[in-house]
Amino acid sequence: MENGATLWRIGLDTFDYVIVGAGSAGSVLANRLTASGKHRVLVLEAGGSDTTPWIQIPIGYGKVFYDAKVNWKYVTEPDPNLDNRPIYWPRGKVLGGSSSINAMVYVRGHPNDYAEWNAVAPGWGWSDIEPLFRRMENWDGPASPERGVGGPLSVHDVSADVHPLTRIYLEAAAQAGIPTNPDYNGPEMEGAALYQITTKDGYRASAARSYLKPAQRRDNLAVRTKAHVTRILLDGHRAIGVEYKHKGQIKTVHARAEVILSGGAINSPHVLQLSGIGPGSILQTHGIDVKLDAPQVGRNLQDHLGSDNLYVSRKSSLNQELRPLLGKMKVALQYALSRKGPLSLSLNQGGGFVSLTNETACPDLQLYFSPVSYTRAPVGVRPLMSPDPFPGFLIGFNPCKPTSIGHLQLRSPNPFDAPELHPNYLSTEHDRAMMLAGTKLMRKIANTAAMQSVIEHELLPGADVDSDEAITAYTRKTSWTVFHQCSTCRMGNDPATSVVDPRLRVRGIDRLRVADASIFPSIPTGNTNAPAIMVGEKASDLILEDALG
Repeated sequence: MENGATLWRIGLDTFDYVIVGAGSAGSVLANRLTASGKHRVLVLEAGGSDTTPWIQIPIGYGKVFYDAKVNWKYVTEPDPNLDNRPIYWPRGKVLGGSSSINAMVYVRGHPNDYAEWNAVAPGWGWSDIEPLFRRMENWDGPASPERGVGGPLSVHDVSADVHPLTRIYLEAAAQAGIPTNPDYNGPEMEGAALYQITTKDGYRASAARSYLKPAQRRDNLAVRTKAHVTRILLDGHRAIGVEYKHKGQIKTVHARAEVILSGGAINSPHVLQLSGIGPGSILQTHGIDVKLDAPQVGRNLQDHLGSDNLYVSRKSSLNQELRPLLGKMKVALQYALSRKGPLSLSLNQGGGFVSLTNETACPDLQLYFSPVSYTRAPVGVRPLMSPDPFPGFLIGFNPCKPTSIGHLQLRSPNPFDAPELHPNYLSTEHDRAMMLAGTKLMRKIANTAAMQSVIEHELLPGADVDSDEAITAYTRKTSWTVFHQCSTCRMGNDPATSVVDPRLRVRGIDRLRVADASIFPSIPTGNTNAPAIMVGEKASDLILEDALG
């Protein structure tokens, strides 16, 4: 899709800013950089339109989880720490990027996350970025000076809509010593909670719907879909545009001011390496001319690793509403008439944050409760993502601050070959200990009187998995990504440990920035989509400031 009139009136394929990627940060940039009318902006998105109903219906993300039409469908290299399993990494290849296919859980992160950022990248502390979260939010829950109202991004309070089992989870968590927190994005983060989600009027509120679509009415914005960027065009150490494939042809576009990479934690470092900006020895191995030997490009890869306990329930769960044909018809009719019901929500209805140690100022674990259960299929097998035939639910977790660090690198010089992804999960004793502690906490919650009133038995890990050794083996065999990859173009003041400076400028290359989850100095506590959108807000401020100066 393209604002063709503007492009052809200009007559030249030259814009002030060229944004690579229409995802969580890229959509924000497209909106903010065109708001004044002073700048001509082009957005290049490798994926297509987001109009499929399975994107717009919140619970439809289960249908696009393996859909190559809107999903990069990345797969890691076999991880020796996870029994040599490759792990499937879905990433959005569509307008809105991963905000169009994620579970919509909205988490700002903990203030100490941003103290960590500020320590290496001044200007990114909590006092700097908290106003940006309020600016971007349109919170429909109880009024609070901590929360934003009237912003582009709708954040929905689900408290009136959750399944009864989710209420029992909150009661059980309290009995396990985890009190309920009415707003984990408010003054305090810790506690069991109902997850706030990015929806509006029963539809997904992706970055594309919230930021990009309103901006597309402007004559100074053009958006090209199915435009796969193959490399950055350089004049010496200055970015002047990009090369991309569109409708079977290799094309170029030039940027008068800047090129901005917003392809995400996988694609942004991949494009840099394809352009000759990255670890020199790796680039040379693939016959790529080294424009800038930048060893940190693709390094510092971080992600959250999760694990579930699956319970067979004495009471009906969402399995009985979402699996049978009659149940599907009922919830579909409910949604059609009122935009309410299970189809308007995420499967992750409950959760929260818990501190088990005093090692950091942030919570140690993020919790998840889903009043539905389903079996994950191995990589390479196309699963139906269908609820189990019995009543069941999931209680899960991930450590918030993993210390295992991975990397990604070119697989080949072919820009259409996915990069090698080496997550290096569970490579530290800290991370292995936290996975063990997390599984034990799930069982502590399950063993409360409230939860025992609805649990028939634990199906997974199962009663025979009771020793520390057995739990650790189970974790290696079954744990999975929580889809929070970040930090591969790390931001910081130190050139030896970062790719971009605190103003998001790529070190050693003029007129080139990166703005997405790849710049996170460290992984935040919680889901990464809200911080990625915030990065788009912050980046737009920095870029517009520099344009004036």
